[in-house]
Amino acid sequence: MNKITTGKIARYTLGTLLAFLALNAFGGGYYGISGAEGVPLEHLDGSPFENYLIPSLILFIVVGGSALFASIALFAGSKIARTASFANVIIVFGWLSVQVAIIGYISWMQPATASLSLIILVVTFFVPKKSAIYKTSNNE
Repeated sequence: MNKITTGKIARYTLGTLLAFLALNAFGGGYYGISGAEGVPLEHLDGSPFENYLIPSLILFIVVGGSALFASIALFAGSKIARTASFANVIIVFGWLSVQVAIIGYISWMQPATASLSLIILVVTFFVPKKSAIYKTSNNE
């Protein structure tokens, strides 16, 4: 496989992974915004939050929004796609770090999301740099 084909495969794979991550964050955010039925409020003891509204808004808007933005940028062949993907990884690991620091390890979704973000980080390195994305996206 040549570099253009590898870059194209990496872009679409990464775009799909980020779209899945966005969908996951939107679902979790919506669930929390709607009251997080079945999730004990005791998890928030010692945190600055009385309920799940603010953390859920952050999950929905910041985590989900950055993943969706990066996904769209990749599918569009944008010059900022690679940077957006790296930024999303930082956001997700920041989110998870704060979450675990505040409420501890409570769900299999925490390591699953960390693993997915690690895969996203690795695949991002296979996406061509800005100028290469722009040049190859017009030739597809």
